Order: sequence, then structure tokens, then C-alpha cells
Amino acid sequence: MSLTGTSFLLTAIALVVVALVLPLVLWSRLPGPAFLRSTARMLMLLFAQGTAITLVFVLVNNANSLYDNWSDLLGTGNHVQAAADLGVDGTGGVAVRELPRIHQTFAAADGPGMRRAGGVRVTQLHGQVSGVNAEVYVWLPPQYNEPAYRNRKFPVVELLPGYPGSAKAWFGSLKVHEQLLPLMRDGQIAPFILVAPRTTLLAKVDTGCANVPGKVNADTWLSIDVPKMVTDNFRAKAAPDGWGVAGYSAGAHCATKLAVAHPDRYRAAVSMSGYNDPIGERDSLPARNVELRRRNNPFLLLRADRVPPRVALYYSGEVHDGYEAGVALEQIAKPPTTVQVVLLPRSAGGHNMALWRPQVTEVFRWLTQQIGPGARAKGSPPRSLPSAGSRRAALASGSASREAAARKP
Repeated sequence: MSLTGTSFLLTAIALVVVALVLPLVLWSRLPGPAFLRSTARMLMLLFAQGTAITLVFVLVNNANSLYDNWSDLLGTGNHVQAAADLGVDGTGGVAVRELPRIHQTFAAADGPGMRRAGGVRVTQLHGQVSGVNAEVYVWLPPQYNEPAYRNRKFPVVELLPGYPGSAKAWFGSLKVHEQLLPLMRDGQIAPFILVAPRTTLLAKVDTGCANVPGKVNADTWLSIDVPKMVTDNFRAKAAPDGWGVAGYSAGAHCATKLAVAHPDRYRAAVSMSGYNDPIGERDSLPARNVELRRRNNPFLLLRADRVPPRVALYYSGEVHDGYEAGVALEQIAKPPTTVQVVLLPRSAGGHNMALWRPQVTEVFRWLTQQIGPGARAKGSPPRSLPSAGSRRAALASGSASREAAARKP
């Protein structure tokens, strides 16, 4: 029975009903000596508590897409077949463009929201370079199959969840495709191909989207294997001008790190409530090693670059939850690097889907400016939003400014 399926949810509800009815019917009718009656009553109470906790967990998990399946929940899943040392660029000396084209078979994806807005497809990808074997979800914009666009290539945005988190979260909890579909049809937002690869590759640990020899090559999986699969199977624009990456929480850290580390693969990155130092996630694998921690900190990478990368970065967050990380990069960024920082007020919500879901359309308007059809020609710096620097988010109520942030504890 699927962890996120309707059957398991209905089963959990039915067990809660049974757990409530049993004491009402049997409490005073239990036969036998006092010890056995007391034991039976205690078991009924424990059963009621257990089923209630299970139901709450199922509802929270379905709402936030924390665990995709039982192996993720139990910490038994491992999607790494090999983790060779692939060097600084993550290719292991392989000429990626010379690798043979791969043809993937896609099926309709199951789960909350996956059949809406045209439906999300899923495939099992064996990474040729990374050694990762995991699922990748793809959603095509409404224009993709229209005759007028049959010769058009489309920009791509990779979507990364937090940790723990499912690749389905962007479609299930954040409803990204449902929110963007009407805006794409109206021409307000570019028709992006949306790609959500699995990021939980090892049991009980956040890979931090890093390459760790002998453990995992998550960076290569996300920045080489997944993009190659997409361009081999769909009419996708070539990297880097047609590619962006977006994430929330731990996925936000990954998005920025990938773009700053690989400006030849991504032109834009979105960080919602992210952080720069991998130690921001207590279960982060790269945070366990000083050198890995340094190599996977986008702030340190950007500061060390002799030639500033041509990437556009978008940071949004509340005070002490993503905002300061964006300001830190904004202060050291030099053209052609651009950084847009959005301060969210405390009233906008906490570190959860309720905070990130309303930001989806604003984020994709910004991505449209950076890598959509209206983006500037190759060789020109990416555009930032009309109001430069930190500004109030569209969803913010009241005032939100650097001065206000400074006054908050």
C-alpha cells in the first residue's frame, strides 16, 4: 500500500473510527479478572493513540510531501549504484556531449495533484555519469504539443524540494503546474518545462546536492545526468541560457550552489528560505567535512571567483530564515552576477508550504525575465526585476524593509 496513496489514508481514517468505537462498546463489558480487563483497556487506549498519531502523520505528510514512499520513511532507500571521484567539474573526464542519446519511457505519475493541469510524467533514470538510479518527474507546458510550437525549444526549470522532501512536492503541495498553467496560456509567464528529480538519494542523510567520492554524486546527477536526459527526450533549450533551478529550504541551498558552481549549466537560480553554509541542515552530508562544507557554500564560491559568473540569483526569506543569506551574496556580487533579495514579513508564515506556495507565480515571473523568450541575448547580463536590491514581496502584508528587519530580534 502506497504511503501517499488514497487507500492508506482511508485505512488510517477507518482505524481511527474503530479505535474510538471500541472503548465505547467494550469498556464496561470486558469479561475476566480485573488484571485482564485493565490490560485490555490499556491496549485499547494505546491503539486509539497510535491510530490518531498515524492519521495526523499521513495528513501532514500528504500536505508537505515529506516522504514519498516507505523506504524514504524507514530510511532504507539507497539510489546510488556507484560514486566514483568525478573531479572538480563532476564529469570524471567524460565528454558529456559525446555520450550516446538516451531514450526514456515515461508514465503518468501517481499522487496528489499529479494528474492535474495536463498531468505529470515520471521516468526511472540511470545516470550515465553520476551512478545514481532514481525517478525524475516532468511536466510539459500547454504550448508544447500545439502545432504552432512544433519547432520551438522550451526553457527548463529544475525544481528541488527540501529535506526530508519528495520530488513530487512542487506539484502536490506547491501546485506549481496548476498555478502556472493559466498564466502560461495567457502569455504572462514563459512556457517552461518543469523537471523535478529525486534529491533524497541516500538513507537518513541530506546529500546537499554535493559530490562526495565513495558516497554519492548528487551534483552530477542534478547538473549533468538529468539535464542530458531532458534535452535528449524533449525539445528543451540548451544550457546554460535556457536553464534555471529553483528550490525551497534545503533545495534552495542546492539551487544557488548549483548555479554559482556551474554557470555553464544554469543561468538563474531561485532560493526560497534557503541558506548558504551546508551546516544549515543538521543532516547534511557535506557539512560533516570542512573542505566539502567550503566547496558547497555558494557564498564562498562566489567570493573566490576571479571572474564573476553570469548568473542571476533570487533569494526570498524571513529574517533569520533565508533573508540574511541573500543579503550576504548581494553584498559581494559583481556584474554580471545579479542578486535579487526579497524580505518576507513574519506575518507571511513560517518555514512551510504555506509560505512558499504563494511565491510560485512571482518566482516564475522573475525566471521568465532571466531565461524566458524575453531574456536578453547571449553575452548580455541577465536582467533583474524593475526594483533593484531588496524589496517587498508581492504577497507581503504591511511593510517589509531592511530597516524593519534590523529592528527585529
